[in-house]
Amino acid sequence: MAARIIRHADCRPMPWKNGGGVTTEILAWPPAAGLDAFDWRISMAQVASGGPFSVFAGIDRTLTVLAGTMRLTAGDAAPVALSPQSQPYAFPGDVGTEAALIDGPVLDFNVMTRRGRISHAVERLAFSKPTEIAQGEGISLVFVASGSARIGGQPVAAFDTLYQEDGTATLKIEPTEPLSLLLVSIRLI
Repeated sequence: MAARIIRHADCRPMPWKNGGGVTTEILAWPPAAGLDAFDWRISMAQVASGGPFSVFAGIDRTLTVLAGTMRLTAGDAAPVALSPQSQPYAFPGDVGTEAALIDGPVLDFNVMTRRGRISHAVERLAFSKPTEIAQGEGISLVFVASGSARIGGQPVAAFDTLYQEDGTATLKIEPTEPLSLLLVSIRLI
């Protein structure tokens, strides 16, 4: 399958599992899976106030802050400050996790995979000049955190996602302004 663009405007908003807010689901597998039945899920969330995260049994999560700053405490781990400059933060989805907002609302990007069946990795990249990035085996997603570009010849804007599931590829990235991307890889274990 060739790469396809998932436009932010086409993504569906849905309530958080714990009812504390709204998330915008970008993609989940299997399609239209419920919050307790997905193998993997990619989403964005607007966090208006601090508090506990939804618990997802058997799920590994990675959270990347796109706007704002939060202090996240996951289980017994030391609290971490997350901002648009920090690296993606991985933690188990089935431990008590709480966020404290530091300077107002936060916009974040979430990747969740079913532990023992699927693994994932998230990398934050920034570009201002044309470049190429290699994608590995399995499913690859390129999420535009900010800026705009042509990726693989297709125009993309902030919060659009390029989705590709046909194995290794090299993508040509041509920024039209400074660009921040999240490169997500999803693999069967």
